[in-house]
Amino acid sequence: MSVKIGIIGGSGLYDMAELTDREEKTVTTPFGDPSGPYVLATLRGKRVAFLARHGKGHRLNPSELNYRANIFGMKMLGVEWIVSASAVGSLQEKYAPTDLVFPDQFIDRTRGRISTFFSNGIVAHVGFSHPLSHHLATLAADCAAESGAKAHRGGTYVCMEGPQFSTLAESRLYRSWGADIIGMTNLQEAKLAREAEICYSTIALVTDYDCWHPDHDSVTVEMIIANLTQNAKTAQAIIASAVDALPFERSCECANALKFALITRPDAVPARTLVDLAPIVGRYLPTQSTAT
Repeated sequence: MSVKIGIIGGSGLYDMAELTDREEKTVTTPFGDPSGPYVLATLRGKRVAFLARHGKGHRLNPSELNYRANIFGMKMLGVEWIVSASAVGSLQEKYAPTDLVFPDQFIDRTRGRISTFFSNGIVAHVGFSHPLSHHLATLAADCAAESGAKAHRGGTYVCMEGPQFSTLAESRLYRSWGADIIGMTNLQEAKLAREAEICYSTIALVTDYDCWHPDHDSVTVEMIIANLTQNAKTAQAIIASAVDALPFERSCECANALKFALITRPDAVPARTLVDLAPIVGRYLPTQSTAT
């Protein structure tokens, strides 16, 4: 049976206590291995696939993550919705530590990360002007409001390379751009989820004010972990409430992102590439095509 709902847990959210009927599922993808086994479990009566983004024991840094394998593995399991959680720094006074943000835009400050499934003889250009699922983000934000958490709807997430935190000059630059929060992981997940026609949204857990703030000029892991621990229970409750309301009919651009995005002539796509990408492109380019 396919699992329609995926959960990606970031720093501080390596598991969910409410998950029952658990089984581990190891998946191998054409892009290598995901961060670890997926935990297939029941949450609020729904089957979900949970993945710890950084692996067991938090052993993978943001630049080492195999983003393609993580998202492709979700697709192989049948996932149509992904709710993720991640730690972020605040670039604006109004986003205080332990607040939650549901961003709707990204700025890419990463270097050399592979952010597409389309290579090896096939090209696609998906629309990405609105990079996160509005419907899913609205649902998650509504659940946050009902929980009493201090949540902010919308905002721009700067995705930096890391693993070091920003310099003071960089932090000031991002503020001058009007950016709201800064993290190291969500952009690649969002790009790949869009290519896989999966609705994706994130719960950004504010841990600190980044180094621009006079009271936070030295961001420490200790500070971040303390705030993450406080946020973890809230995030789990929000995710559980969102899962309770999922799935529903998808009418967003995410569900059909590849409909007009595939550029390569079908008979020019290598047969091996068609087989590898079948979970994503199979509805548009069957493997029994005349590809060579």
